[in-house]
Parts: sequence; structure tokens; C-alpha cells
Amino acid sequence: MVTDQNKHDIGIITVLLDRFEHQRLPTALAMQKKVEDGETLNEIDLQFLKEVSTDINSNNALLDRHPDCKDIATRMLNLCCDITKKGLENEK
Repeated sequence: MVTDQNKHDIGIITVLLDRFEHQRLPTALAMQKKVEDGETLNEIDLQFLKEVSTDINSNNALLDRHPDCKDIATRMLNLCCDITKKGLENEK
């Protein structure tokens, strides 16, 4: 049985996946290439990484209700952590 909560969740998940596919992932991958090429992160990059982390953390209840989506969120957080770590290394 599909509840109102499930319908709401499906709508939110659809929007989040679209944002992930068309905005977040391409930006993160470009940022990953940037730091792998030895560049440092600027304020806009850092704001993006913070925003991604905040958004994922603010959707913990949704992710708990839909554990099949947790893998994508975890991978994105790991990518952001890797980018941050490499960006910091590049500042040395």
C-alpha cells in the first residue's frame, strides 16, 4: 500500500536524484579533477562541499526510510571528503 508519506518521499527522492545527476555529481567530478591536477579549492568550491554535506545530513530521516538511497549519499559524501582532503594537501 502506498501511503501519503511514501508519495511525498518519492517526490523528494526524484528531485534529489535529478539534482544529483545534473548538478551535484558533474560539479563534484570537475572539482575532483581540479584537485587531482594540483589546484586548490576556492571559497565557491568549499561552499559547494559544505552545502552537499548539509543537504545529505538534513535528509537522514528520508534515507533511513529508504536505505536503498543511502549508498548514493554515502558515495557522494566520500567523494566530497576525498576532494577536501586532496584540496588541503594541495595547499601545502
